[in-house]
Amino acid sequence: MKNFLLLCATVCMAAAIAACGSESSYTTSEGDTGTATATASPDATGETSAAPAEATGPTIIMANMSFGDPITVAPGATITLKNEDSAEHSVTSQTEGTFDVHVDGGEQGTLTAPTEPGEYAFYCVYHPSMKGTLIVE
Repeated sequence: MKNFLLLCATVCMAAAIAACGSESSYTTSEGDTGTATATASPDATGETSAAPAEATGPTIIMANMSFGDPITVAPGATITLKNEDSAEHSVTSQTEGTFDVHVDGGEQGTLTAPTEPGEYAFYCVYHPSMKGTLIVE
């Protein structure tokens, strides 16, 4: 029985480690391809959580196939991306190469705001009618 419990603990630990990071490929509507990596972040106790943590600070919420109102942040701010839809979304800058973060349905991610002040239009590569604006000042 002791060996069985040790085996179960080992399998659970391996599954938890595998769940901490994932990589996926994507193709934009313009035909560009790339790879996005998502990793789980530890909470205040140092543990990773399967349930999304409550977002604090600047947050872009993706819900009902929409980004909502423009968001204003400081240069270089860390922005929480909270996807409340079941479909995967991206927060992709209209200016190529500025930012491109993909978030699975029901999950969260983070985006580091550009360091240059200005207005940055963005969209979802999976749902191009989803558009938003990030204001850096």
